[in-house]
Amino acid sequence: MASAAPPFDPKDFLSKVNGGRTISKYRKNQKVFSQGDAADSIFYIQKGKVKVTVVSEQGKEAVVAILGTDEFCGEGCLTGQKLRIATVTAMAECEIMRIDKDAMIRVLHDEPAFSEMFVEHLLLRTIRVEEDLVDQLFNSSEKRLARALLLLANFGKEGRPEAIIAKVSQETLAEMIGTTRSRVSFFMNKFRRLGFISYNGRVEVHSSLLGVVLYDQPQLNRNKTGAAREA
Repeated sequence: MASAAPPFDPKDFLSKVNGGRTISKYRKNQKVFSQGDAADSIFYIQKGKVKVTVVSEQGKEAVVAILGTDEFCGEGCLTGQKLRIATVTAMAECEIMRIDKDAMIRVLHDEPAFSEMFVEHLLLRTIRVEEDLVDQLFNSSEKRLARALLLLANFGKEGRPEAIIAKVSQETLAEMIGTTRSRVSFFMNKFRRLGFISYNGRVEVHSSLLGVVLYDQPQLNRNKTGAAREA
């Protein structure tokens, strides 16, 4: 009986792509690219975490995503995006591969395994955005914070979760979930008191925090007239 093929490794594959790629190391708080820059490449995170932020015309900044190892950013250039619509900043020391747009398009056309993996990545990112929207619309700030901490600790992803997350300020957490720093501080202290998280220089997230998110999840029910209402 033939042995199963090894899982596709994007890092190994991309390291062998001919031309059109460079690998750089980024310090904490160093920008990978900025909102308004020319969109001419895709970035693949080989190590570390980055935050994706957007600044409004009024100067208000919001954190719209946290991305980690084996994730891509800057994909908008593949759909005709000329300028970056967000800023990506390293949250810790990172190692990131930059892939030219033309090289990426060539690989997607020529390599079915990579193309399949990349499409799956885009679909998972779309699902994540939809979940974030539901989270903002229906969940309390306490549940939004619990979900953000779990995502930062990689709970719900394949493989072993990272119990220790990169150091994230309470200001950043507040920007991620759309609340104030004081509310984040209140709920962080509550989670620690209940044993859901621990502080030891960094934040250690325990699986018991899942209960905060899973309890009384928002859902849409139909009333007798057939109109949708929030449960």
